[in-house]
Amino acid sequence: MTDLVTRPDADADDRDGATVDGGSDGSVPTVAWAPVEPGRPKKKRTALWIGLPVGATLTALIAASLVLIAPGASVAGVPVGGLTAGGAADAISARLAETTVVLDSPDGTFEITGADLGASVDAKALADAAFAENPMWNPSTWYPGSSDAAVTIDQATATAALQSTAPDLYLAPVDAAVTFDAASASYVTTPAVPGEGVDLATVQAALQTAFDSGQTTTTVDAAPVAVDALATTEEADAAVAALNSVLETVGFYVGQERTVPVDRTVAASWLTVSSEGGEFTYTADPALIQASVDALPAAVNRDAVTANVITDSSGGVLLEKVAGVTGRALESTDGIASAFASQLAEGNGVFPLTVAETPFATTATERRLEVNLSTQTTYLYENDQVLYAWASSTGLPTSPTTPGSFRIGWKTPLQDMGCFPGATYCTENVPWVAYFNGDEAFHGAYWHNNFGNVMSHGCVNLPVASAKFLYDWAPKGTEVWVHY
Repeated sequence: MTDLVTRPDADADDRDGATVDGGSDGSVPTVAWAPVEPGRPKKKRTALWIGLPVGATLTALIAASLVLIAPGASVAGVPVGGLTAGGAADAISARLAETTVVLDSPDGTFEITGADLGASVDAKALADAAFAENPMWNPSTWYPGSSDAAVTIDQATATAALQSTAPDLYLAPVDAAVTFDAASASYVTTPAVPGEGVDLATVQAALQTAFDSGQTTTTVDAAPVAVDALATTEEADAAVAALNSVLETVGFYVGQERTVPVDRTVAASWLTVSSEGGEFTYTADPALIQASVDALPAAVNRDAVTANVITDSSGGVLLEKVAGVTGRALESTDGIASAFASQLAEGNGVFPLTVAETPFATTATERRLEVNLSTQTTYLYENDQVLYAWASSTGLPTSPTTPGSFRIGWKTPLQDMGCFPGATYCTENVPWVAYFNGDEAFHGAYWHNNFGNVMSHGCVNLPVASAKFLYDWAPKGTEVWVHY
């Protein structure tokens, strides 16, 4: 068997390596010491501990270069290198807000900032452009210099701030006004009156120059200049023209019909005209409009009216005795006042109404005339039935009435006939004349009572009362048939 033995003087390492060989016959065992294995060299980890921070730093730098603006970049004198686009936008806005304009005037000096003036730039767009054109990850774009930025100021804000900061430099202008003149029932303009004050264009230019050059303060000569009113006469005139145009057409409409006109003074009472920042606007009060809306059903609703027309034998309309009228009923008035108020505020005074319509019916009466030369009779037909048959007198053999189909043309209630130089006769004040063929006409004859016999120069003579009836009964275009 083999057992491990240990030298008395062996250390722990030696003991670990000793082996004993002994026979089974009880002989003295042979002792052999195993050679000590060389120890494995331990790895040094110093480089690893140094490399980790360096790698992390490089990774962070690479990541940062993907979102940062290149070194040396600036926008209007504002350094933005090493900033994100968002940070650059904030820096640009902050610099503009802090930039100070010093007003130098005979009354002293006054300071006002970009923030006070309502100054602004499109900081986000400028910052985004700076990053897009000069990203940190592209060394070729480093140190590109500065880019320009257009500065604007809010005129109303700037004027108010300047007046507050340097009141002695201002003589306030008077805005133009728009008012309703009851006498003319129209809107009129009160012209603007210019004042004096600081030139906004000069202040804006100075602020722009300072911002572009990176200066935080700039000084301008603040000698007073003429200052226009915010609400100018021209703007007031334009508002007056628009409002008066509304008054010309204001009302409630069914189709193209101005069914319910609104009085100009009433419409003006609905409107409030105001001027803010030099711009004229107007609003309408639905509560004031409601009274007119409540009256709409009575003004709009109506029954259909049957048309009554005179026609010829083919159905052609000769005369409309009674015009047909379509019936209509307003469907609802809910929301009309508010909707009309919104329209008026936009300059539209035409409000369309929604109605249910009922078509009208038509009654037609056919009329025609017939003259029988053989019987000397004039017939009045209505709807193909003889209404009247009158004895009449047509032309003598020397001036016969012409047979044929004609129509009533020109009509006159009184006329002299044949009374011209060279005429063979002259009959004055001939009544109820209705021409149908050249100089041949139906008319009254007060000078004889021989009706039923030829008597005329070609006309159809009738008793005066009959001629008056025919004159009124037969409209222009009535068919006339003359025959034997």
